[in-house]
Amino acid sequence: MKALIVVAALVAGPASAQTDKAAFDLVLRGIGAGTLSFSGTEEAGRYAVSGRLQSGGLLGMLRKVRYDAEARGGISGGLPAPLRYRESADTGKRQSNVEMSWRGGVPRVDAYDPPRDPRPYDVDPATQKGTVDPLTALYAVLRDVEPGKECRLSLDIFDGRRRTRLALAAPQAKGQGVTCTGEFLRIAGYSRKDMAEKTRFPFSLTYAPTAEGRMRVVEVATDTLYGRATLTRR
Repeated sequence: MKALIVVAALVAGPASAQTDKAAFDLVLRGIGAGTLSFSGTEEAGRYAVSGRLQSGGLLGMLRKVRYDAEARGGISGGLPAPLRYRESADTGKRQSNVEMSWRGGVPRVDAYDPPRDPRPYDVDPATQKGTVDPLTALYAVLRDVEPGKECRLSLDIFDGRRRTRLALAAPQAKGQGVTCTGEFLRIAGYSRKDMAEKTRFPFSLTYAPTAEGRMRVVEVATDTLYGRATLTRR
């Protein structure tokens, strides 16, 4: 789905608020699978964002999946740096709730329900300085940017148990828009079975200009464990 560090180094944001709202249709292997939406606001060096992933279409008939999250924090070096994160998820097989906070760029897991016994591959949150939560990473990737700022992003993500990395590269002009490639990598907190299954998930982004002269992500195409998936902006 990963902005970074030190709250003490927050810089002032624009005088007026910037609001980004979007809804994407999710298609998995050519079949409608659900929707992804988010709403974020930046003002005075702070940001707040909420997001939802909801299964739908044929997938929704077979399996109900839902992810709701909220995050807020500051803007550091032009990127969101989280202070608080809250998540509620239902995979169709299990339900979970997560709350995290950051101090000095270091995350702390305030709640993770349901709890489970420690595992040898668990990640210590105290070692995850500089990471962002999953929703903040999503917002950093999908929010509108100024021309020339497309694809300039690399984030380490911590979800309370696992560390992943998201990196964009290779921007190329395509008509009036821009395309770029990226990778989502599993780094730590996964079982040997999970790491043997797949660690690298390549994807691509397509940007198009807005009426206000900014650049907007209009499509994401990515590999998943279930096949090729695309997110198309409504």
